[in-house]
Amino acid sequence: MLLSVKLQAFEGPLDLLLHLIDKNKINIYDIPIVLITEQYLEYVNAMDKTDLDTISEFLVMAATLLDIKARMLLPKEVNEEGEEEDPRAELVERLLEYKMYKYMSYELRDRQVDAQRSLYKPATIPCEVEEYKVPPNPYELLEDVTLKKLNDIFNECVKRQEDKIDPVRSKFGRIEKEEVNMEEQMSNVRRIIDENESTSFRKLLLKGTGKMHVIVTFLVILELIKIGYIAVEQEKTFDDILITKRTDVSANADDIFKEGEKAWN
Repeated sequence: MLLSVKLQAFEGPLDLLLHLIDKNKINIYDIPIVLITEQYLEYVNAMDKTDLDTISEFLVMAATLLDIKARMLLPKEVNEEGEEEDPRAELVERLLEYKMYKYMSYELRDRQVDAQRSLYKPATIPCEVEEYKVPPNPYELLEDVTLKKLNDIFNECVKRQEDKIDPVRSKFGRIEKEEVNMEEQMSNVRRIIDENESTSFRKLLLKGTGKMHVIVTFLVILELIKIGYIAVEQEKTFDDILITKRTDVSANADDIFKEGEKAWN
């Protein structure tokens, strides 16, 4: 009759090592590697050999324990600082790290269990009460305010307002639209030419003000030249332009003038 032994399930080699340390009440910083290795191998030999993935992890740890056991039989190694190195140091560090994460998982599990037992009641506060805000107390707001602080704030606001003023554009005058009627100006120019028989371009410009008056007067002169109502001449460069009424249009001047107005319109 065969005797079947049921082993405790371990999550990995480190979990088994921690179990053996706790079972033997061993100081984790001073592990008797010979004792732990023998007990560890007993558990590995009794494990199910069919699960190769799991058994391989335990065999790797068994090889590590045997390596540590062999190194402890040899003379101790010395590091660069002259201190003796413990072959168990790396294993102890891994065990401490695993133990920390293991107990953290227990803590998270307990919190999850406690959270499942917690019940929350939805808020039933009326909207008017929830939206209510305590009005500010003016005495508390003005508690630290002094006349000096108010004066500093006022000066700062005035300075900001002054900085917004454009030092160039602020000196511009008021821009007004200059209205000059083309037909009216043409009548004025014709009247001056008819009364004087001839005049200068400079005199025509002096009878008005503004750039628009100069532009419209110049256009009127060009239009009168185009319809053959006047003739212009200039003796030298930059001299004044002399405007003369043509003698061959005196008979039908009104007709020519009307044609000029039609052409402009």
